[in-house]
Amino acid sequence: MGKKVLVGMSGGVDSTVSALLLKEQGYDVEGLYMKLHSKPGYHEINQTRAQKAADFVGIKLHVLDLQDTFNKEVFQPFIDTYAEGKTPNPCALCNRSLKFGEMVRFADKIGADYIATGHYIKTDGKYFYEADDDTKDQSYFLFYVDRTVLSRLLFPLGEKKKSEIKELAASIGGLESFVSQRESTEICFVETTYTDLLKDYVAVDKIGQVLDKDGNVVGEHKGYMHYTIGKRKGFTVRGAHDPHYVISIDAKKNQIVVGKKEDLACNSVVLNNLNLYTDEKEFDTTVKLRYRTRAVPCHVKVEKNKAFITLKESVFGVATGQAAVFYDGKKLIGGGWIEKN
Repeated sequence: MGKKVLVGMSGGVDSTVSALLLKEQGYDVEGLYMKLHSKPGYHEINQTRAQKAADFVGIKLHVLDLQDTFNKEVFQPFIDTYAEGKTPNPCALCNRSLKFGEMVRFADKIGADYIATGHYIKTDGKYFYEADDDTKDQSYFLFYVDRTVLSRLLFPLGEKKKSEIKELAASIGGLESFVSQRESTEICFVETTYTDLLKDYVAVDKIGQVLDKDGNVVGEHKGYMHYTIGKRKGFTVRGAHDPHYVISIDAKKNQIVVGKKEDLACNSVVLNNLNLYTDEKEFDTTVKLRYRTRAVPCHVKVEKNKAFITLKESVFGVATGQAAVFYDGKKLIGGGWIEKN
């Protein structure tokens, strides 16, 4: 029997095909369905799908209830970050604490050598690398995974295209229904919009002042949590003819400051809570300051657990609370959380 691998099973096509491919490669495969968020009805549907997938592949499926841990480590920080006037990245926290944290601990309990998921990413055991399918690459969201677990991770889809996976699943009798399932959303626990979700926990709709960068009151907004840096709609600016963008947020005063597009330009960033896969303290590289943006050249200086980044070209709309992720070509070398710019 080959080495044992524990596969995260969501009930979707990617994790199902991942388990199938690993079994075909000779691994002793077992699946794990993790109950994370507490969205009503979600687990009843997806756990059933995951069990169906496991039965099809012919593997045992474990179920791990992590709802309390998820609420503490991911969901409450999501609420708190918005309440602070910042923009959170819950997926990166979830990947570190649960999918490649609690899942690793569970793998140890059942004697699994490796952990696998249906993420589109590659690893050589020391670094992550962007997936071959750049339209599905998830490396940005995995920058915060503890470096000590990388040697145990397997990603069967890292060198494949999403279209290949769908074609493969469609060609296998019994997997056709998995292909037609709706794709999971970017943030799994957000059904519609993040503000609809926040309304159940905090006072989102509080009318406040819109200021210009000189501190003059120029309009009104519907509550600071409706806005992120760079947003250009949903508030009033008296007498404005040109587009105005949110350039800063004051949560305590329930105020947003707006300006022209050039006021969004950022040339330096400070990061905290770093997670690096390199021990270098000063280096030149590229950085992504938001998902689905281009990595830009920068100089990085690390002091204690902070990184001081000098950007070699201006970036517009940098938001505190978001992740900044370093890339050396296709290789991910870590990152941190934007503290200020």
